[in-house]
Amino acid sequence: MIKWFLFIFCLSLFSGCQSAGKKSVKSSSQTSQRPIVCQLSDSSRIQQVLAQYADSSGLSTADLLAETGKQFLGVPYVAHTLEHGATEPLTVEVDGLDCTTFVETALALARTIKSGEPEFDQFTNQLETIRYRDGNRQGYPSRLHYFSDWIFNNQQKGLVSQPTADFGKPLDIEVNFMSTHPNSYEVLKDNPELVKTIADQEQAISERDYFYLPKSEFASNEKHLKTGDIIGIVTSINGLDVAHTGILLDVGGRIHLMHASTLSNQVVISEQPFAEMLESKKSYLGILVARPTDVN
Repeated sequence: MIKWFLFIFCLSLFSGCQSAGKKSVKSSSQTSQRPIVCQLSDSSRIQQVLAQYADSSGLSTADLLAETGKQFLGVPYVAHTLEHGATEPLTVEVDGLDCTTFVETALALARTIKSGEPEFDQFTNQLETIRYRDGNRQGYPSRLHYFSDWIFNNQQKGLVSQPTADFGKPLDIEVNFMSTHPNSYEVLKDNPELVKTIADQEQAISERDYFYLPKSEFASNEKHLKTGDIIGIVTSINGLDVAHTGILLDVGGRIHLMHASTLSNQVVISEQPFAEMLESKKSYLGILVARPTDVN
């Protein structure tokens, strides 16, 4: 099936992706121009969720994250939806999600609702802030490609906290997978001049201090985890920090994982408690945790 993307420029009062059949649409504003890639079905679904929870701004960001995430259960797993060249337009894609875009979409929705301005343009502002270093989208390297960097930078922006600093263990991270495997990334393969920038970012990421919850200590610390916590599963794969991401849910007193699953090929809530998922793979070492903060 051919995917038809609508390339548009968002107006300052943009209310959704515009459509003219299956043709590309470009509109512009003299004040603010922001390239966005989306489909009409994607913006419609986002606006539907925002309308559904418009009166729920009294909930915490974490609870809203969990509730909005549930609205995408059954959505197919689709990888590489953000790859649209080195210029990196802002992509809104919810007809197909991977583990990271699922988390980012749910967090952007939660923060949009919590802000009291449940509009599509506010959602795109939130998504851009979450996805890019310091909230500034300036080409492919500005995207927070590594989840440890994603947590660090979003904590710097005040969007999340790291509770594992209180009950976890120090974690040494050394990332270099992107710069050492550029042919695995379409944009780096086509733009080799960006590899040095990525390598410099990897060095900075690797020099920071991190805390994680080792899987051997998960059972004794499960009580510290909460519905709406965002997690990254730490991996033993050389050059990578995290192998998978998702959102934790308390289901009957046990922590489960809501995630875009490659095994199920869709967004699901794990049937087994998350502790059992961690034990199922030798390469899973534990978890990084990002706890959403409430909008000021």
